[in-house]
Amino acid sequence: MRNRWLGLVALCFAELLVMIDNTIVNVALPTMARDLDAGISGLQWIVDAYTLVFAGLLLTGGYLGDRYGHRRMLLTGIVGFAGVSIAAALADSLGELIAARAGLGLFAALVFPATLAIVTATFPDPRQRGIAVGVWAATSGVAVAIGPVLGGWLLEHYSWTSVFWVNVPFGILALIAIGLLIPDTRPAAVSRFDLPGLLLSIAGLGLLTYSVIEGPHVGWTALGTIAGLVGAVVLLGVFVLRQLSIEHPILDVRLFADRRFATAAGLISIAFFALFGFIFLITQFFQVVKGYGPFAAGLRTLPFAIVMAALSPVAMLLAHRVGPRLVAVSGAFLMSAGFALVETASRESGYWSLIVWSMSLMAAGLAFISGPCTQLIMDSLRPEQAGAGSAVNDTTREVGGTLGVAVLGSVLTSAYVAGVSDRLAALGVPAEARAIAEQSVMAGAQVADQAPAAVADVVRAAVQEVFMTGLHNAVWVAVAVTAAAGLTAAVVLRGRTTDPGRPDAGELIGAGERRARWVRVLDARLLAAPIRHLVRPSGPDRPGAGDGDRQPHPGLVLRPRCHLR
Repeated sequence: MRNRWLGLVALCFAELLVMIDNTIVNVALPTMARDLDAGISGLQWIVDAYTLVFAGLLLTGGYLGDRYGHRRMLLTGIVGFAGVSIAAALADSLGELIAARAGLGLFAALVFPATLAIVTATFPDPRQRGIAVGVWAATSGVAVAIGPVLGGWLLEHYSWTSVFWVNVPFGILALIAIGLLIPDTRPAAVSRFDLPGLLLSIAGLGLLTYSVIEGPHVGWTALGTIAGLVGAVVLLGVFVLRQLSIEHPILDVRLFADRRFATAAGLISIAFFALFGFIFLITQFFQVVKGYGPFAAGLRTLPFAIVMAALSPVAMLLAHRVGPRLVAVSGAFLMSAGFALVETASRESGYWSLIVWSMSLMAAGLAFISGPCTQLIMDSLRPEQAGAGSAVNDTTREVGGTLGVAVLGSVLTSAYVAGVSDRLAALGVPAEARAIAEQSVMAGAQVADQAPAAVADVVRAAVQEVFMTGLHNAVWVAVAVTAAAGLTAAVVLRGRTTDPGRPDAGELIGAGERRARWVRVLDARLLAAPIRHLVRPSGPDRPGAGDGDRQPHPGLVLRPRCHLR
């Protein structure tokens, strides 16, 4: 590649393009509801159609890249993403927009795993690859914060269709950059296409994502939710059995028996579980409690993106020096500390006095988890598995984030619904208004805005206080799961692996660099030794032998692959 680092920028821009679409639409929902006459269920599916298809097809996208070339899938995905964005912007009905959002998820599933697979293939040097993976991992976290900012700015100047039109020039720019900077590569050989395995993965991941999305709305104990979750487990179990029984699986599921691989995937999933859930909560806090508009609320998530971007390369450098175990475990506890700080927040808490510091701790923790754990996952894969392996890494992010919004949102909603009616009833609010306030926190804020001036502030304070109770309950879940993840990783990643031919978990990322350094030292010693004792002329009939060609002395044993520590 003519310039690897410019190529990395192009790949991260393509990644940013599809990841921003996870959050940019949220700020446009109120105007979409008015223009498309959409109810709450319709608005939810504008958001969820993208997530459902994206998460369900990530493994498929990675597998297709392994077979037909990651650059080809990346370019196809960008073209399709930009084209469907036009369809979404031109949609004049709710059904058309939901269908377009599903199409966006389809092409995003081709783009996302291809970017990571190409990054790992582009940087053969372990240290450079670690930094590049750290930058890639930071981009996915930064996108979560950039989406609301960009969406809020667009809505202040243009209509809701602008959140889709913006994908077109960005897509063209990404297409040109990828075409110029990323060389075309094709797999040397491809195995037989595993259509049954592909269908099982799509059905299993799709049903799992759908059940998680619908759980908060129909109830986690509802028959449909339980049946969906059980069905997803069964389908994914059959997928695993098939992958174990065929010669060339889509994904080598035996990798999950490797505690480094499994723990890294689990840490990433939990980190994004907590992150996406918190972003969902804090957006409501900014708008309901602090009274910020969409753009102002989005701006206040920027420190998260800045800290994440600044610390992700630092995390990879630390992982080289002290090992990924210590860095990732520290990240989990930093995230837990950030969430715990939110527990001290009240309605009067200031942004600069409390909230920004809690978000900075979370961003630092995510940076310490995301890059090193992504590197652990990718280092466990063979080159021909890069696409499917990166899809596993991506799927853990997407499913974990979806589950985080569902679970933390459910905890918040349960506490809010249980408390708001009683508080408003005590204030003499009519039953009709209380019923509206129970629908959502935003609906409660609207009831307060429309209340008589004499009681409006009291009603607003009651809604906000109940919301803060739900927020604290939900954030305790994030505190617990991130702290538990840190403790688990500290224990599971401790000590040496059972395979004597592989480096310790704490040495995995830096092992390649240390081997290269030792090889250079040995080469220097061999060159300094008397040549007559180490080499002899090669035979004249050996293919490719030249006059100056030398062979090792018979008594000198050279091991091609050794792990020197």
